[in-house]
Amino acid sequence: MAQLWGGRFTKETDKLVYNFNASISFDQKFYRQDIRGSKAHVAMLAKQGILTEEEKEQITEGLDGILADVEAGKLEITSEYEDIHSFVEANLIDRIGDAGKKLHTGRSRNDQVALDMKLYVRDEIDETDKELKDLLLALQKIMEENVHTYMPGFTHLQKAQPVTLAHHVGAYFEMFRRDRDRLFDIRKRMNTCPLGAGALAGTTYPLDRAYTAELLGFDAPTRNSMDSVSDRDYVIELLSAMSTVMMHLSRFCEEIILWNSNEYRFVEIDDAYSTGSSIMPQKKNPDIAELVRGKTGRVYGALTSILTTMKGIPLAYNKDMQEDKELTFDAIDTVKGCIALFTGMVSTMEFRKDVMEASAKNGFTNATDAADYLVNHGVPFRDAHGIVGRLVLTCIDKGISLDELPLEEYKEISPVFEQDIYEETDVELKTELTNTRAKLEYLQQQSDEKSSLQRRLSDFKKALSHNEVLEEFDRGIFESIVEKVIVGGLDEDGNKDPYKITFIYKTGFKNEIGNAKGRFGKSSGIGDKVKKMCSDISDEVKGVCSDVSLNTCGDGSSFVPTKAR
Repeated sequence: MAQLWGGRFTKETDKLVYNFNASISFDQKFYRQDIRGSKAHVAMLAKQGILTEEEKEQITEGLDGILADVEAGKLEITSEYEDIHSFVEANLIDRIGDAGKKLHTGRSRNDQVALDMKLYVRDEIDETDKELKDLLLALQKIMEENVHTYMPGFTHLQKAQPVTLAHHVGAYFEMFRRDRDRLFDIRKRMNTCPLGAGALAGTTYPLDRAYTAELLGFDAPTRNSMDSVSDRDYVIELLSAMSTVMMHLSRFCEEIILWNSNEYRFVEIDDAYSTGSSIMPQKKNPDIAELVRGKTGRVYGALTSILTTMKGIPLAYNKDMQEDKELTFDAIDTVKGCIALFTGMVSTMEFRKDVMEASAKNGFTNATDAADYLVNHGVPFRDAHGIVGRLVLTCIDKGISLDELPLEEYKEISPVFEQDIYEETDVELKTELTNTRAKLEYLQQQSDEKSSLQRRLSDFKKALSHNEVLEEFDRGIFESIVEKVIVGGLDEDGNKDPYKITFIYKTGFKNEIGNAKGRFGKSSGIGDKVKKMCSDISDEVKGVCSDVSLNTCGDGSSFVPTKAR
């Protein structure tokens, strides 16, 4: 049994006790971090004259050799050692002799393990961030390809109003963006170096903790030695953030499971991400989605465990804290694996656009639009609500939808209805206009000086400085939205629709987007693109309406959309 203590003991530790106390079976996972921390510690000791340059070189070469041999499979980490620290130090002494015995000068296992755990968590945050970025890119692609894919929006699992698949998926896009923000916040807050705190009260050696922190990529040393060795807040925060990631994945998986069912038939999951039944040959099961949903509880359990472990621990370090590792390691691996599998599943999933659209049209999702129509014609909303409720009952009795109900039957319930009600209850057109309005509001918000898009991109740049800047990615999203808003001014044949164009023009599209060139820079290409598009829109509007703001035509009559004429 190789361990780093024992001088004051008179007999061997009981084998059962040793095994119960040992952590090598799981803390071997951060052998890279332990060696990296030891190299930085030795470099600092040499800088301070505590070790000679020759000793530093010997130890560093020995540590590099151990790392290389472990990576190559030549050196096995076994249960002969109590923990990863004793494994590294014992092998170092075997290789370089007495110089290896100086590795632990000015250091305790308490601050050493605190450092290793921080380095490991920081590395895993970066890896998880990469997985989330890949998922966001996959969702962005789905959104771009399904701007005109109509589906019912739900509340209480009942059809509510028509939306697009792009808008629906966009909700999850926002969730996973917030997940990345949370990971960045954790990384920033935890990025202080505990090495040099010793067991709990520092050390008498003239250590340069700031130098060690710099070598290891930390912002600064920790400020309180007792907190340094007993802090596991960053583990709790990480597991909390990862529980939220899993909650978001689970919600999306639940919808995919429903959409994959025979009752919905909205999606077809690729064979590579499905399984069959051992007895029912017709079955194609969404097992990956179900497993991701199920593994969410596993990550929640890790969070609950560490919270329970930490709740009664007095200062400073206590052996209970060894329990922070196994469940954290498992939770990290679970989350990364689930994100990767989910990304593959949604990237290969086929959306049945015809089924989605038919479902949107047949579930009275346009009933709210009919009520809005009445309100816009002077009917109080509460009365309009009741009128449309009677319309829905009529349609249910006849087995038809609102846009199939003859005008005379509309008028039997309320004389306010006219031919243009069919324009208002057109699922495709109303969904397009609603999405266009939402996009314009988004653009206006982003151009506001108090929350400018430029500053938002700057925040993203800072947030991702540890990985890679997504400025180009966000710029691509912005360009895509701009293009989709422009497409919103076209009819189903790709021709400009004066009604839609007027709507876009009236809501200030030209003025808001005119700032894009200045905000993004000339190299972005947005300025020239928008300038041409706005010019086209302006010419079209002038050809249709003399006064866009009043929405009247040259002869003074009200402007009427093409489909309602």
